[in-house]
Amino acid sequence: MEEQMDENTLNDFKDLAKQINELNEQAYYSYFPLVEELISSKRKESNEIEHLLDRILDIACSDKGLLLYKRLCRYYWEIDKEATAHYVNTYREMWDSESLE
Repeated sequence: MEEQMDENTLNDFKDLAKQINELNEQAYYSYFPLVEELISSKRKESNEIEHLLDRILDIACSDKGLLLYKRLCRYYWEIDKEATAHYVNTYREMWDSESLE
């Protein structure tokens, strides 16, 4: 019986992981056009950029989310290097703690 419970628990975790991945994918496709429009229009409002970075940080654990986060950070670097460095470090603390060692 214990083996069955472990398998059920594992399946529950797999289902949860799949749902999280699907939500991350949906979020990516929601944020992508916002990032593209912001960059193509060359907007430089720090509040707007930082708000978007805060939102994308939540999905930066996924490959696509990280690419989008990096793209916006690279753009923001030319506007505010100090703030961008903060966002890079925030990403590292949240998702890539190995790079801090």
